[in-house]
Amino acid sequence: MNLSNCPQCGKVYVKNSYNLCADCLREIEDQYRTCADYLRKNRSCTLHELSDATGVSVRMITRFIREGRIAAKDAPNVLTPCDSCGEPIKEGSLCDDCRSKLSKDVQHLHEDAKRKRERLGSGEFGSTYMKNRDKFDKR
Repeated sequence: MNLSNCPQCGKVYVKNSYNLCADCLREIEDQYRTCADYLRKNRSCTLHELSDATGVSVRMITRFIREGRIAAKDAPNVLTPCDSCGEPIKEGSLCDDCRSKLSKDVQHLHEDAKRKRERLGSGEFGSTYMKNRDKFDKR
């Protein structure tokens, strides 16, 4: 039997895929149900209104949204902060501006790596390497 301590409450539990004890899992499910029930009756509430009304932390509600358990269509005014800049967003973890900036940064990294490979392949080091490689390949 594989035992561990629950990271939330410290109790010993049999390890599972959630890495939480049964009591903490039940508490999270209860919080989710509370949020879902409130949203069914109050679709136009905001993230902070939902948190205040249910007693569920903003962090936990954000987790439910990121896991896809609370959908933007079910709660159109519940916006979560962008992980990078904090700008309110409806879905995902990055706003459009941060996603675009990240994409450009990755593209620049690929271009830099390509230029570096080309420099090494055609420069002095590259030609010396190629000559010596040919000598070793003949052996």
